Amino acid sequence: MKTFNKMRNIDVSNYINKRDGADYINWAVVKQLLHDNGCEKVYFTPIQQENGSSLIMTDKVFTDNKGVTNQVYETRIKVTIDDLEFEIQGPVTNGANPVRDNSMTQQRLWNAQTRLFVKGVAIYTGLGFDLWSRIEQGEEAEVDDLSKHDIMKIKERCQEIYTQKLQLGLTTKEIADKLGKTEDDVKAIFTYFGILDDFEKKLKEITNDKK
Repeated sequence: MKTFNKMRNIDVSNYINKRDGADYINWAVVKQLLHDNGCEKVYFTPIQQENGSSLIMTDKVFTDNKGVTNQVYETRIKVTIDDLEFEIQGPVTNGANPVRDNSMTQQRLWNAQTRLFVKGVAIYTGLGFDLWSRIEQGEEAEVDDLSKHDIMKIKERCQEIYTQKLQLGLTTKEIADKLGKTEDDVKAIFTYFGILDDFEKKLKEITNDKK
């Protein structure tokens, strides 16, 4: 097999597809590219747990605010590329989203295992590494950091949209009617942003006087 940097320089852009909204390369294409670049033996096998399944799950059940449960599902595979052998473990996902109890299927598990194969190949050999670098950076950016949300920025965004509707020729009454509210209701909603902003600031200032 070629060196990491030479494998990394192989153009895989023509093989990129979309699955569940995320970029991916079919595992069979990756296997063929490895063979085309000097590898004789390329395959992966799911690692079975004590219960005979290749699905790994936590004992703790997590429940979101909609009552949907999730046990944090993962899977692990062993990859063999000639004399190179390694194991890689990762989450069972639906694109960038976690797979929950009500959406777990064998196909999801298989997709996770093939994704791990392609990702492992990128990490250990360099083939498709730049694609995975972009994917990882994108997934990190999608993590929602509540501390960065600003209620007044949301107000500003709503005001801009409201102004756009006025510029279209709608009156304040027509906008309110389409929202199912009165003009006074709409005015009151815009004042709530300031109230909430003040509420958050005062909430942060509260201390435990008992200590």
